[in-house]
Amino acid sequence: MAQNILKKTILLLLLVTAFGCSAPQIPPEVQLVEKQEHNLWLSGAEIYAPEGFKEYRISLRKIQDDLVREKTRFVWFQNYKQVKSGLKALLETGQNLEKKIVDTKNAKKTSISDKLSFFENRIETLKGLTELINEGRLARKDLIKAELLLSEATTRFNKSDYETAEAKLKGISGFIEAAENALRPILGRYADGVHIKKWQQIADETIAESKNKGIPVIIVNKSERTLILYKNGVPFKTYSIGLGRNGSLDKSYAGDQKTPEGKYRITKKLSSSRFHKALLINYPNEEDMRNFISAKRKGLIPSNSRIGGLIEIHGGGKESMTYGCVSMDNNMIDSLFNLVDVGTPVAIVGAIDHNNVLSSAIEGL
Repeated sequence: MAQNILKKTILLLLLVTAFGCSAPQIPPEVQLVEKQEHNLWLSGAEIYAPEGFKEYRISLRKIQDDLVREKTRFVWFQNYKQVKSGLKALLETGQNLEKKIVDTKNAKKTSISDKLSFFENRIETLKGLTELINEGRLARKDLIKAELLLSEATTRFNKSDYETAEAKLKGISGFIEAAENALRPILGRYADGVHIKKWQQIADETIAESKNKGIPVIIVNKSERTLILYKNGVPFKTYSIGLGRNGSLDKSYAGDQKTPEGKYRITKKLSSSRFHKALLINYPNEEDMRNFISAKRKGLIPSNSRIGGLIEIHGGGKESMTYGCVSMDNNMIDSLFNLVDVGTPVAIVGAIDHNNVLSSAIEGL
């Protein structure tokens, strides 16, 4: 018995001498993979390559479990070849993920950059359109909100926070659409053939009256913001004007702040008024009355509304928005006041041709 124990002891000593008693070295790839995983996470793998990163982590956890299991074995029986092979394969997978993340980020960066430029140009275009009509104030509120979001998106983009930048951009679309919806029906009138034809007829008939009767007439052109005084059918003087707060539209009832369209005449000259001097016109005329009654019957205007009146061409400044009148600078109304009399025909039209300022603007929408 003692002899057998001695033999085993001697054999053990020989084995220890031959193979040593230290454990095999842990594969250096372990630290490389752990560092790679951290770098992938920092680069946004969960966002830009979520499925691939999830599979990467599952493979890593399995290898780590294999590594722990191998460590617990007796040192003579530890073997890290399979672990090392798995780690090398995982490092290659991680490198492919890194490339995919970079490619995805670059694509998103380009896409967001294009969207930032598009929205910036779109907002500037719409802001320009709002300057053409008084009603533009309704769209400017939405454009201000769009500009704020655009500024926030740009800031996040410059910090490479593409996800937040993209989320901000999605919000911009709604405000731009609201601004476009506010502008489109107003500007659309000035590209509509039916309206253009009606306005041309009103202007042509009024100018013909000037030529045939040898009298002065007034043509108010909303789209150009001009008042032209004709003599003998020929333009004599041109003045800049302002309109009602909703003056790009045709007046329907009292308080709508729209400037009426149609054929009128000066009914009174006021040499002293709250707006310096004023020329009162005969709004509402018979056509205005018919349109008012029809609109009320169809429920297009409030049932308790009145048709209104007291529409003037007056001073006070062309930049001021009126309640529906046509405004001019004081020196301009002084000039016009001396050139017309009670009874002078006045035509107020949206435009006199298809290629007007506002019809061109609608193409931008």
